[in-house]
Amino acid sequence: MKIAMALSGAVLLAYLTAHMLGNLKIFFGESSFDHYAHWLRTIGEPLVPHEGTLWIIRVGLTVSVVVHMAMAILLTRRARRARPVKYVHRPPVQGSYAARTMRWGGVIIALFVVYHLLDLTVGVANPTGAAGKPYTNVTADFEHWYITAIYTVAVVAVGFHLRHGVWSMTRTLGRQRPGTERLMGRVATGYAVLMTAGFLSVPFAVTVGIVG
Repeated sequence: MKIAMALSGAVLLAYLTAHMLGNLKIFFGESSFDHYAHWLRTIGEPLVPHEGTLWIIRVGLTVSVVVHMAMAILLTRRARRARPVKYVHRPPVQGSYAARTMRWGGVIIALFVVYHLLDLTVGVANPTGAAGKPYTNVTADFEHWYITAIYTVAVVAVGFHLRHGVWSMTRTLGRQRPGTERLMGRVATGYAVLMTAGFLSVPFAVTVGIVG
């Protein structure tokens, strides 16, 4: 179950990294960002139908999310069954803040994904909801401070999740060796910080008027 959770998490990490890098296209202007969004729908043509590759990616991500969440729930239940009687006094558990908030962070992320899809994919939650105009929709979102605030909370939760997830994944898949635990912790922290900064750069740039 831990291996399945780690592998599904690796798929999601790869997607998040590509997604964050793609978001940065917004700093090159409206035409560049809109062209990138249109290109995503034409990958593989004419070998695959219009949006065919995009739907393959969506299905793969959905399967990965379901597997990741299912394994998390099953592992949590197994841990509880292993200790059916609660401790009278439980000593503080050593570990990072990211590790201690994985469950709540996961709930926040799941709720945000639903909102994010309704906002920028379906368009029903977007202030403008202009079909075929992703740049317009993104800038319309982050001109409102409260949407930027919601996005910030969700991305910070993603950052904490990534920090512990990357570190835990390397342990599960056997990439950590004696003496490398501290190094892998730094790598995980660095990756999480870069991802968080990359994702937050767009809403903050729009909010302060650099983009838009």
